[in-house]
Amino acid sequence: MSSDAGVPGEPGTWTVGQVARLAGVTVRTLHHYDQIGLLPPSGRAANGYRTYTAVDLARLQRVLSWRELGFDLEQVAELVTTDGSSATVAEQLRRQHALLVGRIERLRAVAATVRKTMEAHDMGIRLTPEELLEVFGDDDPGEHAEEARERWGETDAYQESQRRTSRHTKDDWLRIRAESDGVNEAFAAAMRSGQPVDSPEAAAAAVAHRAHISRWFYEVTPEAHMGLAQMYVADPRFTATYDDIEPGLAAYVSDAIQALYR
Repeated sequence: MSSDAGVPGEPGTWTVGQVARLAGVTVRTLHHYDQIGLLPPSGRAANGYRTYTAVDLARLQRVLSWRELGFDLEQVAELVTTDGSSATVAEQLRRQHALLVGRIERLRAVAATVRKTMEAHDMGIRLTPEELLEVFGDDDPGEHAEEARERWGETDAYQESQRRTSRHTKDDWLRIRAESDGVNEAFAAAMRSGQPVDSPEAAAAAVAHRAHISRWFYEVTPEAHMGLAQMYVADPRFTATYDDIEPGLAAYVSDAIQALYR
């Protein structure tokens, strides 16, 4: 390390050590930038040590931004070599900003995909990100995985569901999704046609609902089925899922399931 790393600079200037701390880089990196002519310090203290000025720090900020975007040092050198006009610098900053925003959005998308895959894995769903997208689209099957584990993780039903879902293939999930949509549509059709909740049509949908869960996830007892019915209207998230299909459907499904056991 150079001996000027810790020597205080003159007012309005900074030593290499101070700049390294400010910018979050190493002194070695700054010396390398100096050696290749990318960022030579343009100031000089009374003791003869070279120091960085505010203009140098602005240039360093642009250098680090371009490096963060993946440009190599040769490309960065071309990008930051300007005539020094405020218009040119402003244009560079606008370009950097646009590229950084684009990168942030891409990283957010990647992070969302990883989170979705991770949560699905926690729910026992063993699909690739591509398969998750094909089966569930923008829906997140593991969105409430942590909550489910905390609420029901010790129950036989939860553990049985974990065992079963871990064996489901992509084709299984496609069938599950189609069958679930069919059950929901049966409820919606009964409601739209004015059938009471204890009608044969509503009862058939309720029986299909129980059979669907029992076939693919865990054995649903009448008591468990009643519990699900109550949760559909007690939890706003479940209510919204059904009411997005047809306004009022959550209450209809809940009442139809409970009517099945009266």
